[in-house]
Amino acid sequence: MGYKVSFEEANKIFAKLQDEYEIWAPKRFVGKGRYSDTDMIKYDKVNTVEEIEYKEKSDFPAKEVLTPITESLFYFTEDEFIESKATSKKLLIFMRPCDIHAQHHQEKIYLSNGNFTDMYYKRMNEKVKIVMMECTTGWDTCFCVSMGTNKTEDYSMAVRFGDGELTLDVKDADFAPYFEGEPTTDFKPEYVEKNELTVTVPEIPNKDVLLKLKSHPMWNEYNSRCISCGACTIACSTCTCFTTTDIIYNENGSVGERKRTSASCQVKGFSDMAGGMSFRKTAAERMRYKVLHKFHDYKARFKDYHMCVGCGRCIDRCPEYISIAATVEKMSKAIDEIVAEENK
Repeated sequence: MGYKVSFEEANKIFAKLQDEYEIWAPKRFVGKGRYSDTDMIKYDKVNTVEEIEYKEKSDFPAKEVLTPITESLFYFTEDEFIESKATSKKLLIFMRPCDIHAQHHQEKIYLSNGNFTDMYYKRMNEKVKIVMMECTTGWDTCFCVSMGTNKTEDYSMAVRFGDGELTLDVKDADFAPYFEGEPTTDFKPEYVEKNELTVTVPEIPNKDVLLKLKSHPMWNEYNSRCISCGACTIACSTCTCFTTTDIIYNENGSVGERKRTSASCQVKGFSDMAGGMSFRKTAAERMRYKVLHKFHDYKARFKDYHMCVGCGRCIDRCPEYISIAATVEKMSKAIDEIVAEENK
């Protein structure tokens, strides 16, 4: 059912929803950007419609609602451990289509990875209801159309932001009572049909080509370009790498807590193991790993989609202006070279 409500009426609905839900959405933090006198847009709890930043893409993805940059897993003493508590409320999250697709990719990693289920992700994911934010234009670093993530029907509600009003498609019966008596309208969300940036993702035909691609000289340029800061992966809506740290409260180490913190395969030392072994010692090797994971390995494992959703946040955040889209195009040319050489 479609509804049209003013911001004032929407805020009354928000107030009622907050008895049962935490409402999360992109929010502007003035002066908190990475450059002087710039803002940052990231997900946070909101109380009113006016707090939601819908005109610009968020710097960081919706995944941080379910998997914060840092979260406590459990607390321990020498005799016992106590699991950390999750919010008691349900989560109503405003997401663009690409972030909704990204959540499904994350679900495969956290919930369907062999026989392993991440209980900390599961307990949050079970609480989620999605409000899909209509996105019809995108930005100059978006390539969601190329990745097939520009459209989705997976939402409880969809919303179009207008001048002082919201138009909504309410699909979930749980939310219908909140709109009782509000003006109805015919509404279905529209989607971006063409991005300024396009990417043609190459298919790697066989293992021989894959092995030759891994040693292709195209990756060497990233030894001088990539500074291994990890900004791309922290801003990525599908990355799931993390590390754990024990925080000790007393001198003998018997009381403390274990924290999970987002980590990055792009940072030097991430793949180090006991005994001094390291799988990816150079920036080029780490870049190769990330790109192939996003545009080959994930799809090869789960047999559905590539992991990247084309949100372009990694392009926006890279201090060295490395474009994942341009990297994939270079990879495509490298594959063509390898295949042509094999066919001689």
